[in-house]
Amino acid sequence: MFEKFNIVNRLPEDPLLILTKIDAAVNLARANSVWYLLLGLACCSIELMQTGGPRADIDRFGSLFRATPRQSDLMIVAGTVTLKMAPRLRRLYDQMAEPKYVIAMGSCANCGGLFQLSYSVLKGVDKIIPVDVYLPGCPPRPEALTEALMKIQQKIKRQAYFVKGD
Repeated sequence: MFEKFNIVNRLPEDPLLILTKIDAAVNLARANSVWYLLLGLACCSIELMQTGGPRADIDRFGSLFRATPRQSDLMIVAGTVTLKMAPRLRRLYDQMAEPKYVIAMGSCANCGGLFQLSYSVLKGVDKIIPVDVYLPGCPPRPEALTEALMKIQQKIKRQAYFVKGD
């Protein structure tokens, strides 16, 4: 009678067994669902839109654009940041939930670009918010933005999610 309830007899010959850390499983899900904030400030925003279009298609990485900072994981600063826009940019960054990541897209976001001699241009977005990936170019190609997104995904996969601090 006890033989028919034996669990050893019910298991297949080669059972599929997956062992992993909880951090690795959670980070895999987080890395493949990065939602970015729409923040196009100048001409680089056209390349940002092209990256979300059908040709470059960053939707295949699980990246969707969000128009609200409270639902975004990633801020892509695309274009020239003026001193007038800087406090608003900082406010949007502060409204994003932790953990949050930033890509500075284009020469203007990195260092002021060709407008760096102007009195009204911020000399790099890293003066007001921390930047994870710098993307050079004027404007950078959609393929370069896709590579920057993959670097963010690698950073997320290495992160210890359930441990306090970095």
